[in-house]
Amino acid sequence: MAKILSRKQFIQSQGATCINWYWSWSFINKGKKEVIFGAWEDYGNKDKSLIFSEEWQYLRDRKQAAYKQSREHIRLVEEEGYSLKTFPIKNSEGTGNGPRKIENFEPRLFEKKLRKEEGEWFAIDYDEKVVYLPEELDTSVKYSEGTSTKIYVNSY
Repeated sequence: MAKILSRKQFIQSQGATCINWYWSWSFINKGKKEVIFGAWEDYGNKDKSLIFSEEWQYLRDRKQAAYKQSREHIRLVEEEGYSLKTFPIKNSEGTGNGPRKIENFEPRLFEKKLRKEEGEWFAIDYDEKVVYLPEELDTSVKYSEGTSTKIYVNSY
């Protein structure tokens, strides 16, 4: 019979840590340059999950302790080349903007990319059709005239 890990045990087994195990939203493995976020199942789907929002800084007029740490972890992914990984978690309190409690989680990491959309950060699946900025272009990819593709832009 497989041992059931707590969230803390699972994150530690990945070599990651955080400031506070009770309230942290994200975790870091500095040696591997990895950031890990839980991906709430009611905040997305398999391909795209909301992992962080500017609106989460305050909840019911109370500053959230986890916000500053997680915002720094987002910065590390955006600016320092840290990789992003997520694990699925289920909310026991239903949906909404109230305090969230983990009902259960899947102890498995998924490699993701980060996308910001209007003050929200999403973990998205790698998409081979992504077109990079000119300084990042992969010259081995050939495009046919008239083909539509998505272009993502970094904004600072």
